[in-house]
Amino acid sequence: MKFNKSLIIVISVLVPIVVASLLFFISSKADIGAWVYNLPTLNASLNSLTAVILVVALIMIKQGKEKTHRNLMFVALGLGTIFLLSYITYHASVPSTVYGDIDHDRTLSESEILAIGNWRLIYVILLLSHILVAVIGLPLVLTAVYHGIKGNRKAHKKIVKFTYPVWMFIAVSGVMVYFLISPYY
Repeated sequence: MKFNKSLIIVISVLVPIVVASLLFFISSKADIGAWVYNLPTLNASLNSLTAVILVVALIMIKQGKEKTHRNLMFVALGLGTIFLLSYITYHASVPSTVYGDIDHDRTLSESEILAIGNWRLIYVILLLSHILVAVIGLPLVLTAVYHGIKGNRKAHKKIVKFTYPVWMFIAVSGVMVYFLISPYY
């Protein structure tokens, strides 16, 4: 168990560091083609599908269909992994989009600020809560999956009470963030 806890900690620390580095510290972006501009839509789709799978997986476990639940949770974990790889690829290749930047010059003019009004504040609050909960959620999800795989039902049930709503919030808020920022891509 010690190795697995260490691996969960390493992944849970490394992922936010990599993402933060791409967003805030690495200014040169890799030119890997225009196809990367489709990744935000893919990411929103992955988050949407994850939310649906989480709901169906919950229904399955409540109906006592453990094998179906387990398989669905592996699919949700796989979708989360694909999302993360896609997200990292996008942010390694494309400068961050500025919310409200109607003319796409990477700065907000006075007229753009007036045009978006309070929506920017709403977007920033949603984005920051999504990011914070995602950072908190990663070790919870990994720990829940670990206990599920090991058959530690008591520990799995205990952590899932917190993990499920956190994971659902991450998936749903990710889609909301996409819909708010997508007009400015």
